[in-house]
Amino acid sequence: MSRFTHADRVRSVIDIPEEFAAAQELYNGAEGRTFVTALPELAAGFLDRWDLRLDGPAMHGVAALVLPVVRRDDTPAVLKLQLPDDETEGEPVALRAWNGHGAVRLLDHDQATGTMLLERLDPTRMLSHLPDSREAVRIIARLLAHLTATPAPPELRRLGDLARDMLDETTPTTLSRIPDPDDRRLIADCAAALRDVAAEPGDRLLHWDLHYENVLASTRAPWLAIDPKPLAGDPGFELLPALWNRYDPAETRWRFDAMTDHLGIDRARARAWTLGRVLQNTLWHLEDDEPPPPEHLEIARRLRRYGG
Repeated sequence: MSRFTHADRVRSVIDIPEEFAAAQELYNGAEGRTFVTALPELAAGFLDRWDLRLDGPAMHGVAALVLPVVRRDDTPAVLKLQLPDDETEGEPVALRAWNGHGAVRLLDHDQATGTMLLERLDPTRMLSHLPDSREAVRIIARLLAHLTATPAPPELRRLGDLARDMLDETTPTTLSRIPDPDDRRLIADCAAALRDVAAEPGDRLLHWDLHYENVLASTRAPWLAIDPKPLAGDPGFELLPALWNRYDPAETRWRFDAMTDHLGIDRARARAWTLGRVLQNTLWHLEDDEPPPPEHLEIARRLRRYGG
């Protein structure tokens, strides 16, 4: 009689959400389709390899499929499956450096596929659900202050390299693709602000994407960060996600001041790096023939008028 493992059963029952498959198709094309097709076999292999059993339906964002699992010792965890790229390759490096302090704990990792086994947090309790938006900003700021206190491991992407690339890409031809002349001048000012600080890009371990849906509640800590896209750089480059998400124009200055106060960073430099982050997002949107997000432009306008 043949012996069927738990992983064998998973191959026939794992459900790939249609939204996740569509996102992979949109952002990764043929590679994304191949990845989605291979996911049941990939998941099954790691369930056997790490002696895990499924413990609920699949969850997902844009880039990763996350399976709730239980380890051999009955510890709850999640299996995170994603395509390796420049951003995701640094995730286990950062999580090891933080070692569970302020961020989700890495339990195991396969470098070849980028698959990770992580401690399970509470996906039903995101910071985005906290009604008090100011308290949510303070929580983000406290997490950032803790996370960016860690020196960046040497193998991570460097903010200085990204800044040089951004400035190289900010040409008159690129700016001409922004139809509104006031918006063009604004993005040119963002590039000028970035140029002023690019020579000293910093060496702290940055999360890069700490917004309210990337902070979850935990039984061992009130709130922990997930899904880093780590960089080595200046903590001032961390602020835009918390300014933009749950956006309230009237709160822009308060949020900026609260975060810079909690992080103990120079306000003028943080302003320049935040404008540089607006430039980065604008360049990405122009690559896709899309206009810059209005909320980002409004943040840049308000910070441009604010010298700290």
